[in-house]
Amino acid sequence: MGVTARTKNDFLKQLRDGQELSLCQLLFLTVQLSIPAIMAQVSSIVMQYIDASMVGHLGSGESASIGLMASSTWLLGGLCSAASIGFTVQVAHCIGAKEEKKARGIVRQGLLAAFVFGCLLLLLGVLIHQKLPVWLGGEAAIAGDASAYFLVYCLSLPVLQLNYISGGMLQCSGNMRIPSLLHIMMCGLDVLFNAIFIFPARKITVLGMTILAPGADLGVAGAALGTALAEVIATVFMLYFLLKKSPELHLRREEHLTFSREQLSAAWRLAVPVGFEQIVMCGAQIMSTRIVSPLGMAAIAANSFSVTAESLCYMPGYGIGTAATTLIGQSIGAGRKELTKKLGWLTVGFGMLVMAGSGVLMYLFAPWMIGLLSPDPIIRELGTKVLRLEAFAEPMYAASIVASGVFRGAGDTLAPSGMNFFCMWLIRLPLAAYLSKSQGLYGVWIAMCMELCVRGILFLIRLGGTRWRRALERV
Repeated sequence: MGVTARTKNDFLKQLRDGQELSLCQLLFLTVQLSIPAIMAQVSSIVMQYIDASMVGHLGSGESASIGLMASSTWLLGGLCSAASIGFTVQVAHCIGAKEEKKARGIVRQGLLAAFVFGCLLLLLGVLIHQKLPVWLGGEAAIAGDASAYFLVYCLSLPVLQLNYISGGMLQCSGNMRIPSLLHIMMCGLDVLFNAIFIFPARKITVLGMTILAPGADLGVAGAALGTALAEVIATVFMLYFLLKKSPELHLRREEHLTFSREQLSAAWRLAVPVGFEQIVMCGAQIMSTRIVSPLGMAAIAANSFSVTAESLCYMPGYGIGTAATTLIGQSIGAGRKELTKKLGWLTVGFGMLVMAGSGVLMYLFAPWMIGLLSPDPIIRELGTKVLRLEAFAEPMYAASIVASGVFRGAGDTLAPSGMNFFCMWLIRLPLAAYLSKSQGLYGVWIAMCMELCVRGILFLIRLGGTRWRRALERV
């Protein structure tokens, strides 16, 4: 039977059954798993685009208030993602080993543990939301809006945590389509809710008819509230498809919640390095914000918008990395350790190719991408300049992103965290602090570009070595 007539489930079953797959079939499977994951990742960035674009039309101060808190919200979101990894990788291994009952036990434990963790993050955010803008060096004029935005975001963290872990479990079972469709739906809801909560009631013209559009006039806080409500609705559907509709993972009445010390310990072992990595990476982003803050509100806004715009280019890498985690995890569960090297290089190469293409598009369309987010000419000029510089680093950035997904699928989460720590704190931040004094925001992005290239090289060296595959022996 030809490749075009086969589905990803056919090839995943062959992988789990120990059957041989050609290079063409593996590539086809990688693409099939990656496309929905890419769509899900891109949709999350589109939501940030929506927030930034809508708030950007309120003024540069409002835009800067969101930009000031971006690194902190990424940190908390990254910790939610790390908590999810501890359980989703185990689910992939169990699915690959055809131990579906064990996988369902991990699902029940994981959802409960993740929800508790999300509540703890909520409490932390509520305690620090008023002081955080000051700690980050924000001006008094934007501190109030920044604090309100962060508070609403923190109140949604338990829901966000459940969204991450339920979507991750569906993906690791091979179901990329449902999480992708739900993320796209979430984007549409975000547009609707933001239009209601950010702006005041106003008259708009549609097809020649003038109607009164409702509006709560909440400004920056309304952007966070609109996104939070969209996440609540999407999460309800995500849990429904995981717990009721998933062929492998849906709950059975005869099976009950039990806690396994071995599984919880494995989740801790997998999640802690990823959590450390998120703290390292987002802590570095916070320090980067501190470096950018003295450059003025225009630089803060341009930096935030440029990061958001660039995300559209590197989110495909994260989608392919998610597919790599699923493929590697299931192949290990199936006992096919020799397949991991081939899959590792295939997924990383594919990711580098895709992000090289997205880098070219980012270079060409940088003025338009920034123009969608802000009408301010100074912000648009700064943003265009740094985006075109960053385009050259995208292929090597892809190498680090997708290779990290490969290592996670193998249960090797410690070494990637260490490499990210080294690159961010010993290369990017010192160089950014030095170059910002003479080059301003452009100097900060020169440092970022150089660091991403070094990071990609390090990940490729590790992928080509044997140390990471030693982790397979412990699975």
